[in-house]
This record gives sequence, structure tokens and C-alpha cells, in this order.
Amino acid sequence: MLMEYLPLLVILIVAVLVAFIVVGLGHGFGPKRPTERKAQPYESGMKPYGNATRRISVRYYLVAVLFILFDVETVFLLAWAVVFRKLGAAGLISMFVFIGILIIGFVYAWKKGALEWE
Repeated sequence: MLMEYLPLLVILIVAVLVAFIVVGLGHGFGPKRPTERKAQPYESGMKPYGNATRRISVRYYLVAVLFILFDVETVFLLAWAVVFRKLGAAGLISMFVFIGILIIGFVYAWKKGALEWE
């Protein structure tokens, strides 16, 4: 049974090795001439103002996480739509259950005010 996972392990090892090699080559051969101007934050060609480490509201992150959550669920809907005819009635019922749970979660987040920008 473990032999079935051998190709996956080989791919994982090769990916990690390639990542380390690429980072090592970039670090070894990359230019290293730091200047004060290069260390300044880039603000679309405008002169930066204020502190770059200002606080951001937790609501921003909450909305971002909810967006990612519901966006990933869309990927499941697309995959389901591709094999819709092969799944039959059982696939349709399971997708209704899935969408129902998703709608319940969305309504809960909405009622709790998680989507408000105040």
C-alpha cells in the first residue's frame, strides 16, 4: 500500500529540493547593494507619508477570510457541475445539502454583522 504513495513522495522531495536550490541561487548570485532609497516603501511613485505599520481593523481580515471561504466553495460547485450527470440523484441531493449548509453559514455571518464595514 505504501508503494502507491512513492511517486507522491518523490514529487514532494523534488519540489522541496528545487525550491531550496532556486532560493540558494537567488541569494548567491543576486545583487546586494542596499541603499537608503531602495529600503523605502514604494507608494505607486508618490512620496510615502505616515507610518508604514499602521493598525488595520480586524473586520478587514474577517471579510477577507469569509470571501476566501465562500470563494473556495465556488470551486466545489464548478467541479460538481462538470460531473453532474455521472453523479445522478445522489450527487444532486448531496449538493443541495452542501449548498444548504453554505447558505446557513452565510446567513449566520450576515446576521452577526460580519459583512458590515463600520
